[in-house]
Amino acid sequence: MDLGSLVNALILGVSIASIWLIAALGLTIIYGTAGVINMAHGEFIMLGAYSSYMLQSYLKIPYLLCIPASFVIVALVGLALERGLIRYLYKRPLDTLLATYGVSLVLMQGVRLIFGSDPKYISVPEIFSTNIALGSASISTFRVIVLAITALLVLALWFLFYKTRFGIQVRAVVQNKEMASSFGINSGRIYMMTFALGAGLAGVAGSLFGVLAIVLPTMGASYVVQAFLMVIVGGGSLAGSVAASGMAGEMQSVFAALTNDTFARFIIFVLIVVFLRFRPQGLFAQGGVRR
Repeated sequence: MDLGSLVNALILGVSIASIWLIAALGLTIIYGTAGVINMAHGEFIMLGAYSSYMLQSYLKIPYLLCIPASFVIVALVGLALERGLIRYLYKRPLDTLLATYGVSLVLMQGVRLIFGSDPKYISVPEIFSTNIALGSASISTFRVIVLAITALLVLALWFLFYKTRFGIQVRAVVQNKEMASSFGINSGRIYMMTFALGAGLAGVAGSLFGVLAIVLPTMGASYVVQAFLMVIVGGGSLAGSVAASGMAGEMQSVFAALTNDTFARFIIFVLIVVFLRFRPQGLFAQGGVRR
């Protein structure tokens, strides 16, 4: 591999890691706050892709506006799911796991009934299809947009959770729900809002994935595995998810350039298993005890 190919692989790895990170952040927020392992997260990603497809195809909304619109649509779906089902199962983790898996099947089959199994495509303005030269390497303009969106989301989430009253309340509920409730913090409202936020982030990831790949009812299952792995390796924290996504994305891109994509995924999974064997708590373990 020459230097130009290596730089291209590293740049591609950053863009891959960026979308993985957005999906993983949604999972991290939901699990880190409420302790819910959301098996329907992949279908939230799929709904984000189909939301952008519908808005673009039927309402002729520009793609850049479809991204925040997909966030809102999927966040509302997550809000409805939390209010209608999840809030009754917070103290029953196994039931929550099974319930969200059932919801994932319902969403997948529902989308298949409405749109069929044929692949759909999300188009972007022609300027996003151009490449930006970086010496002997190049990166597509759309991948630069992905990096910018990811950076903005990470900064926004950091500000939300560490510089706002809402963030203080979330961290208080995570540390000790009963103590937080005694100070007047509505833990049910916190769970509701964080679940909707996590779902919305999955919608953004789906909107971005839908451009880089085809949109299918089953697409969520292929992406949610990476998102779960990033959360596990990161230790359930936002900082851990950022670090895990960055390292995994870069390694997969480089290994794929040296061999092929299938073998690269295999190597990443093996490395993750070995890592968790020696550090099961992940990179940055979540502090506090959820009660």
